[in-house]
Amino acid sequence: ATMSSVYRNLTLIQSLHLVNLAQHYLHMPICHSHYIECPPMGLETLKIDDFQLHASTTKRYGLGAHRGRLNIQAGLYEDDLYDGAWCAGRDDPLQWFEVDARRLTKFTGVITQGRSSLWSSDWVTSYKVMVSNDSHTWITLKNGSADLIFSANREKEIPVRNIFPTPVVARYIRVNPRSWFNIGNICMRVEILGCPMPDPNNYYHRRNEVITTDDLDFRHHSYKEMRQLMKVVNEMCPNITRIYNIGKSQSGLKLYAIELSDNPGEHEVGEPEFRYAAGSHGNEVLGRELLLLLMQFMCLEYLSGNQRIRHLVEETRIHLLPSVNPDGYEKAFEVGSELSGWSLGRWSNDGIDIHHNFPDLNSILWEAEAKKWIPRKMFNHHVPIPEWYQSKNASVAVETRALIAWMEKIPFVLGGNLQGGELVVTFPYDKTRSQGVTREQTPTPDDHVFRWLAFSYASTHRLMTDANRRVCHTEDFAKEDGTVNGASWHTAAGSMNDFSYLHTNCFELSMYVGCDKFPHESELPEEWENNRESLLVFMEQVHRGIKGVVRDLQGRGIANAKVSVEGISHDVRTAADGDYWRLLNPGEYRVTARAEGYSLSSKKCEVGYEMGATRCDFTISRTNLSRIKEIMEKFNKQPIRLPVRQLQARRSRERRMGT
Repeated sequence: ATMSSVYRNLTLIQSLHLVNLAQHYLHMPICHSHYIECPPMGLETLKIDDFQLHASTTKRYGLGAHRGRLNIQAGLYEDDLYDGAWCAGRDDPLQWFEVDARRLTKFTGVITQGRSSLWSSDWVTSYKVMVSNDSHTWITLKNGSADLIFSANREKEIPVRNIFPTPVVARYIRVNPRSWFNIGNICMRVEILGCPMPDPNNYYHRRNEVITTDDLDFRHHSYKEMRQLMKVVNEMCPNITRIYNIGKSQSGLKLYAIELSDNPGEHEVGEPEFRYAAGSHGNEVLGRELLLLLMQFMCLEYLSGNQRIRHLVEETRIHLLPSVNPDGYEKAFEVGSELSGWSLGRWSNDGIDIHHNFPDLNSILWEAEAKKWIPRKMFNHHVPIPEWYQSKNASVAVETRALIAWMEKIPFVLGGNLQGGELVVTFPYDKTRSQGVTREQTPTPDDHVFRWLAFSYASTHRLMTDANRRVCHTEDFAKEDGTVNGASWHTAAGSMNDFSYLHTNCFELSMYVGCDKFPHESELPEEWENNRESLLVFMEQVHRGIKGVVRDLQGRGIANAKVSVEGISHDVRTAADGDYWRLLNPGEYRVTARAEGYSLSSKKCEVGYEMGATRCDFTISRTNLSRIKEIMEKFNKQPIRLPVRQLQARRSRERRMGT
């Protein structure tokens, strides 16, 4: 209340100016033929500050007005700080939830939800709406001469939108609950639809404006529109792009990817492969649109001669998969950004969470470590997929199987999967090592590398590391520099990140790119600005560490050779041409290359701070035993018959040596 009064005093002159403007706007008729529904003001996206939200009474701090935001989530265990709604201190028709727009705004509608809670059932079933220009005199929206009563929620999760019969211009708006679930309390999560009125004197609005100069297609795309946009990018940049699909969804939609490279369609020796994937949860759509924007941006910047983009495209083979779960996306897209709620479209058509549908290789590795099977019976990397998982009866989504085939086919070095609903970058392991523990730091052998990779994205994002930003829901990730070990957040077996690290050479991280899973179209330009630099910087990290080729004495590349770094219990393997990439932080490392049938070779490799992987090649020779085996196989495993003279000479040598 104190901070609220400070803000109001600071803007007293501005408020008087707004009241004068309001006298003009309130008496101006609004033509219904030009009535365009306004976008959300930003309670869910946090554009509306906590200080702009007020309420008549509050049950407790954790259920204060600042928690009355659409789709805000409560923690597993509700507490005094982070609960899932505004809840009134009393249950009577005198309660209200208020939003101060801080400028004259054309209000066109209200969206409401009940309380996010595993333990309580609270929602409002009807309400009135009131507006004001000075927060003292309030006008109730009317239906003729009677107060207009809006029907609200029938349960707590599905959002309900009410559009006003006529838009109304004011600075303040209140939602006044009139009835609520009969065995619950007055609790609401709210979004207001409103268009700011022109006011060049409004400093607060200008200070918070983010404008992009990139001329891109800022809108939500249906499946067909996504496919068409990818085709347009391919036609604009045919020499550096290729469209392909990695498989189909459960309903038969192709999972389209686009490749950006100076030699599309081919793996080039020594050139690392990078991937971004998005939309494994179909309702987390911001990542999907960011990848569609990224492919447009890189094509246009390449054509304009941007040296940074040209270097990325010419030195990296980049793969973008914008929609892993197109079936789920179509469900959310059909309802729209504000009404899809928190979960509609999250799962595949057959109800599977694709991101957590991979085999649990963590348990297999950790059990082998406990039994001291590594490295005699099992390796510390490329953990095989168990047989049960590959059976037709296993609960594995077709999309997951397509992802696995894609990950096994291409020698990816680094990858990021874009998700939503938070602002944080998570890194493996995602599963806790201790059984029955839901949260526990569970680092990989490459923990320092993963932390650097996560920080490279978070630190260049406009908001992730801002210590003053409001938490999305219940976790203050800004304290951790916008990054977190997945298992220390919440344990999850069979994640894409853990599978990628344990089954392939690829280091995979999850980027949660926004508090709002499905932001309104009008938010896309700002979200692009929030994430653009991060998307580019993270791609560039694929060029950190060491790279090289493992060859035999004839100069031929050796596929599937193991490359080990002393002190890090996680090896990588060479690709089909013998080339490899090993992500490492700056420092000096003892590196060993070995392959079946070959002698091992070790050398010191130094990684500097400048961008660009250090070249570290190996030449290894065949062992005597492997040559003997090869000769025996050539002669169909029969004893090799030596000429008589050679046989006599050998026997003579053996007699002289006493053997």
